[in-house]
Amino acid sequence: MKKNPTYLRSFFTAIAKMVGVSSCTTHHSPLTLSTLFALSSLFISCSNINCPVQNTVALRCSIADTEGNEAKLADTLWVWTQRNDGNDTLLNRWVGPANFSLPISYSHPEDVLIFFVGSLSNTWTLDTLWLQKNDIPHFESVDCAAHFFHDLTAVRSTHQGIDSVYINQQRVDYDPQRTNLIIRFKNVSHE
Repeated sequence: MKKNPTYLRSFFTAIAKMVGVSSCTTHHSPLTLSTLFALSSLFISCSNINCPVQNTVALRCSIADTEGNEAKLADTLWVWTQRNDGNDTLLNRWVGPANFSLPISYSHPEDVLIFFVGSLSNTWTLDTLWLQKNDIPHFESVDCAAHFFHDLTAVRSTHQGIDSVYINQQRVDYDPQRTNLIIRFKNVSHE
């Protein structure tokens, strides 16, 4: 079966005109054809959509003392929740944190987080934190993965080691500089 390269010639001629090659004959050298083919594949494959590099949606929490001053835990922190994927440990033995990020669900209107704070002197506290939110589908492009942003609507907790908790920034999104929750713990350090 004999192939007719006429359509290829017209295609490469059009590409050559686009890139500014003034003379393009029907007898191309292999180098010119390969160059034109490489350039044409660049035009076909380029996209002007830039997906965000920092694309982790996470709840960002800061620790404060009972008066609201920035602080860090004097002890070790664990955070658990019940998840469908079986990965229920969100933070494991974080010593002296001042802030941290936690994933939150996109399929439940309320997340339940268990905070366990322990020390080497065998003192510990166990608190439960309930976080109510609205899930907002976020779409940037077909080229980018779909995500859910969240609007926090209410938060409450038990008060064994946590003094109080409040919403600082309602929107949970990609922004790593945004603090969503301020958690005031009873036992903190000001180092």
